[in-house]
Amino acid sequence: MLSFIARRAAVGLIVLFGATFIVFMMVTLAVDPLAEIKASSAPNKQFLIERTTANLDLDTPPVLRYFKWLGRLAGYLWGNGTFGVSILTNQTVASQLAVAVPTTVKLVFASVIIAILLGVTVGITTALRQYSAFDYLTTFFTFLFYSLPAFWVAVLLKEFGAIRFNNFLAHPKLPVAVVVGVGAAAGVVAAMVAGGRARTRLTVGVIAFAAVTAVMVYVDAANFLLEPGLGVVGVGLTGAGAAVVVTALSSGLGNRRVLYAALSTVGVGVILYYPLQFVFQVASWPVILGLWVVAAAVGVGVGLAWGGPDRRVSARTAALTAVIMSLFVFADRLMKAWPAYLSSPRVRGRPISTLGAVTPELGGTFWFSTTDVLTHLVLPTTALVLITFASYTRYTRSSMLEVMNADYIRTARAKGLNERTVVVRHAFRNALIPLATVIPIDIAMVFGGAIITERIFSWRGMGTMFIEALRGNDIYGVMGYFVVTAALAIAANIVADLIYAGLDPRIRVNE
Repeated sequence: MLSFIARRAAVGLIVLFGATFIVFMMVTLAVDPLAEIKASSAPNKQFLIERTTANLDLDTPPVLRYFKWLGRLAGYLWGNGTFGVSILTNQTVASQLAVAVPTTVKLVFASVIIAILLGVTVGITTALRQYSAFDYLTTFFTFLFYSLPAFWVAVLLKEFGAIRFNNFLAHPKLPVAVVVGVGAAAGVVAAMVAGGRARTRLTVGVIAFAAVTAVMVYVDAANFLLEPGLGVVGVGLTGAGAAVVVTALSSGLGNRRVLYAALSTVGVGVILYYPLQFVFQVASWPVILGLWVVAAAVGVGVGLAWGGPDRRVSARTAALTAVIMSLFVFADRLMKAWPAYLSSPRVRGRPISTLGAVTPELGGTFWFSTTDVLTHLVLPTTALVLITFASYTRYTRSSMLEVMNADYIRTARAKGLNERTVVVRHAFRNALIPLATVIPIDIAMVFGGAIITERIFSWRGMGTMFIEALRGNDIYGVMGYFVVTAALAIAANIVADLIYAGLDPRIRVNE
């Protein structure tokens, strides 16, 4: 594997060299760094022209200038490299990237993870319910979302997701018609997803309607939108639900040992709920990430302790349940910071922001700042998810349909395997192979900057950096952007090949 990665990295460096050379030549010929100075009426215009020419080495032929820039960039290999200095801000391009990259990472990470989870889940469901009402309905909405202009989606989200929702939070009372309507919609969708006989669909629909309606009534009665919280009981119940779902997918509810291992992990989480509140007082991202690792390790230990012939399945299921359980505990602690955040003088009861990545001069604890970041992520993340989720749904559906008609799926069914095993263990893994190409490349592409979304929501990310550098005739700013995005695209292709090898045993990366 190491030799494969080394070979692909070497090829990638050659591609990166050729691509940066072409882009450098194109940008050099297309932009004039002296254009703004030449158009000015400053009395020292000639001096400014000479100084900029000297600083940017404009008297040197473009080809030689490229190799000088490449040599300075290669200095990063021994610790003294540079992308150059931006003529717009007089700052190094590296310092601009240090601000733009983390901003885009926050936006991309949230939107891509949510879009993949939703897209794959809905895509598999529509494939299993091919030509059903749910399949037709999902197809309609995915094509609708895919065709929506990004700027229009962003504007609608600003109006309804921020302005009107913030107004609603002043007196958050859910009308009866909304409660009944949302519950009925959930019941209809659940019935369509369930499939089977009419009686089964009706039962599932009624249960879904009752559950969603009860939740909305509780949210309204408990003033949940202003004072949210799960508490130890809520965390335990949601964790138990997660344990049942994860067990059903991993081994089936008939495997009681695995189910008991998952539920035992939930019990450990409930026991540790109050001690964790003391740990949260000194919370930081390294601490939180460390707790997630510990949670996974505890889940593995609990699963192995249950023993039996399926110890590895128990350990895997319990570990995943433990991570999900820890997410619920984390969310509960965030909810406790919500009332204070909502009443902050900088927020003034309007938490969903339409501009920027953070609230200026907010201050506060880790939970305060994390809540602020998440509220700023809501709108741009939703805009990106609505657009990208559609493509993942269609890719997954078509791939799953192809796999479900394969000979080895018919063989698995003929051997007497139940449908859950056929779908989860045989079909799902192979259906992910085409997505192994799409997802890494999409991540690299989105990381290059969701330009329209960033501009509308005033996020100072990679896309904004590129637009400003191009408009300001900033050659080194454009090249800094291009090097990062091109390197990510090359890395994404290598990752896609490794994922192929992990999903398809016929592929060997060491050959």
